[in-house]
Amino acid sequence: MNADYKILLDANVLANYAVCDLYLRLSEKPRLIIPKWSDKILDEVYSTHIKRLGWVKQLANSFQRVLREEFPDAMISGYDELIPVMTNDKKDRHVLAAAVKEKLDIIITFNLKDFRSEDLEKWGVRALHPQDYLLTLYSMNPQVVVMKLNQIARKKGEDLEEVIMDFGKSLPAFSARLLDDMGV
Repeated sequence: MNADYKILLDANVLANYAVCDLYLRLSEKPRLIIPKWSDKILDEVYSTHIKRLGWVKQLANSFQRVLREEFPDAMISGYDELIPVMTNDKKDRHVLAAAVKEKLDIIITFNLKDFRSEDLEKWGVRALHPQDYLLTLYSMNPQVVVMKLNQIARKKGEDLEEVIMDFGKSLPAFSARLLDDMGV
């Protein structure tokens, strides 16, 4: 099953390299999602990579270039006029405004507290933790999700089980479900 379901990936998801890698792989053939973001979101990712995670500028610039070149249709623009009417956390109003502009139903974020349901419902948007949406994708199409995880394992030179266990650091329920299904 291929999907054309568009989701907005918040900066904290894109800045988490392992989680970002999986989401971006799930947007490649056979794709389950179409990722979306904005310049402001990518600016936050860059800042996080440099200031919080200690990436060298060359690596952070390369990451930005790859996102822009490989996913040219992911960029959302023209939402600035919507920012003032958003009522969610002030620092993340641009994220909700971008989702509303693009008519997206889902924002994938680790910061659920910044996207209260009462601020999102009037726009028809939900905020989901990355592991919750991955669990949904896994329940819909486990073969594709496991195939993408196998690609990551091959690239890292690790066993699939090791890769899934590593995801347990930021996606514990997702990791546990897959390990359970594997009988580990």
